[in-house]
Amino acid sequence: MNSSPNSPLSCSRIRFTAIIVAAVLSVLCDQFSKYYLLFDVGLIDGPPVTLTSFFNLVMVWNRGVSFGMFSGWDAKWMLAGLSGIICCTLLVWSRTFDRAKLICTGAIIGGAVGNVIDRFVYGAVADFFDVHVAGYHWPAFNVADMCIVCGVLMLLWLEMRGQKSI
Repeated sequence: MNSSPNSPLSCSRIRFTAIIVAAVLSVLCDQFSKYYLLFDVGLIDGPPVTLTSFFNLVMVWNRGVSFGMFSGWDAKWMLAGLSGIICCTLLVWSRTFDRAKLICTGAIIGGAVGNVIDRFVYGAVADFFDVHVAGYHWPAFNVADMCIVCGVLMLLWLEMRGQKSI
């Protein structure tokens, strides 16, 4: 078996490692922030925390998907399965990606895994960042959501730019 630095086996290991490292870091940041805010700050049973005139920490249990859609369903298994399908699709699609796109893919996968963990641990996704301006509120979100959104936006930006590597 050829394992020189430029062999296909070595390159696929590097690619897989880039995705896994980004995903694990995303999950760790998400789960640490949730634990800290829920239990150390006390959001799980405490009042909202005002940080600025446009940013609060609140406790919102999202039982649905994005922005609470389908929250009336008990769809923990369906949503976990859907996340799994999307993650597997991303892994297959990422076979041709460069390092920057692999890191974006890992962030997306890590965000999805972080939210799936919440569904099984708490029965819902813990959202707590509340951004509001002039009486308008963005739906509450968490670090996993930020990983997914930033990963997708960066991946789209790199694709549109035709970025080859970093």
